[in-house]
Amino acid sequence: MAHLHGQERSHYVQSMFGRIAERYNLLNRVMTFGQDMRWRRYVVQQAQLSPQGKILDLATGTGDIAFEALKAVPSAQVVGADFAIPMMRVGQKMAQGQQVAWAAADALELPFADNQFDAVVSGYLVRNVIDIPRTLQEQKRILKPGGRIVILDTSPPPDNVLKPFILLHLNFGIPLLGRLIGGKAAADAYTYLPKSTQAFKTPEELTAILQAAGFQNVRYKTFMFGTMAVHRGEKPR
Repeated sequence: MAHLHGQERSHYVQSMFGRIAERYNLLNRVMTFGQDMRWRRYVVQQAQLSPQGKILDLATGTGDIAFEALKAVPSAQVVGADFAIPMMRVGQKMAQGQQVAWAAADALELPFADNQFDAVVSGYLVRNVIDIPRTLQEQKRILKPGGRIVILDTSPPPDNVLKPFILLHLNFGIPLLGRLIGGKAAADAYTYLPKSTQAFKTPEELTAILQAAGFQNVRYKTFMFGTMAVHRGEKPR
């Protein structure tokens, strides 16, 4: 998977998430020791939705962040978009599935009008796209002036005494859990995902990319020994 680039990599990622859709939520809970839902709630808090606000959960998958937005602000207009259709089909069957407006979408060419959303949030999107600046420009385009972008994604393990143990979990623990819980269909996916984590941007590097894309007041917070980060920025008014 590491040798894939451009559209070939994009197609691989799309197919991969389709294969693991049914077990994706369970695997996330197990691999993060249940912490992933806390991170998603923090993402929604950072979006600062008003009662009538409109939010896009990009790369929504099964809709975890979209559902958290509905719990936090039941009157909000929540849109979930992804290019992995099987993932969204799983989300549509959930308790709040009919309260989300689902949309098939490519993060590099979003099918939404300019200045439409109060917030665009994403979980584990940015490290999987083939053109980070382009998806950030697309998200900025559809945000209203003053609107917020919030990104939850992995970060390479920082250099400290815990790094060897984190790498052990990434390179051996996660692939093993993927095979045990997800079966053969998940084996390559949960080899790819740890590798993409280690090859991704540091929080400081992603901050610089967001600023270069024109976002203001960019800041971030890390979780899980520095291996997860939530970035927040604003579109200029």
